[in-house]
Amino acid sequence: MRVTILGATGFIGRHLGAALRARGDEVVESSLRDPARAAEASAGSAVVVNLAGAPVAVRWTEAAKRAMTTSRVDLSRAYIDALARIEDRPSAYVGGSAIGYYGYRRTDVPFDESSPPGDDFLARLCVAWEAEADRAGTLGVRVAKIRTGLVLGRDGGVLGKLLPLFRLGLGGGVASGGQWYSWIHVDDEVGVLLHAIDGADGVLNATAPNPVTNRDFTHALGRAVHRPTIFPVPAFAAALMLGEGGTVLTEGQRVVPRRTLESGYVFRYPALNEALRALVA
Repeated sequence: MRVTILGATGFIGRHLGAALRARGDEVVESSLRDPARAAEASAGSAVVVNLAGAPVAVRWTEAAKRAMTTSRVDLSRAYIDALARIEDRPSAYVGGSAIGYYGYRRTDVPFDESSPPGDDFLARLCVAWEAEADRAGTLGVRVAKIRTGLVLGRDGGVLGKLLPLFRLGLGGGVASGGQWYSWIHVDDEVGVLLHAIDGADGVLNATAPNPVTNRDFTHALGRAVHRPTIFPVPAFAAALMLGEGGTVLTEGQRVVPRRTLESGYVFRYPALNEALRALVA
């Protein structure tokens, strides 16, 4: 199978490309910076996977928020418009999204794929992002939308940033520690994407079945690297680092992959301790 990946050089894109090649698929890497050229590169592929987007783990200045919106919404719209003019276009579109769709609200009630969107910046961004994926469906292609949580991997994502600190014994909880973190091992993130490439459609939450609180996440990571976790990060420090985006760390979300499981996906790492052991070994 031939698969085009938009955003192939990013953390998740690199892992997905490697997994596709390992199973014998042909991978076409393209950039969404030039939507027309990306559409041309997609011709002849069975599936296109759109993982492109400016970083979210930065201070949310107005310029950063514009970049997040332009890269996910405006460029995706231009790509779909260009794809409509391609005769030999893919038969499936797998669009990236995020659990930010549900909004950052402090609640113990879990969100699943049927939950309504929130009303903060990231939620509105995800709604608009997914709307562009839905436009691909008007071209007669199968559409899957992958709402990704905190991806854990040694070479990127949130764990790539935390591991050096925790290995030095400088790790600690964030704010109250009671906020929920919905995480996923990078192998399962790729697994859910492959599941969608191979036929699953609609909304799929890419989060492990067992989300944990920040406190439990902190203690589990400390145990995995055999270091204490005694340096808490107060809420105001998260706000100083990320501005409005600090709510991602201080509020959190409890998200479960109900529809992902119902569609037949089996998680390799459903529990945090075994995921961390595999990653830090």
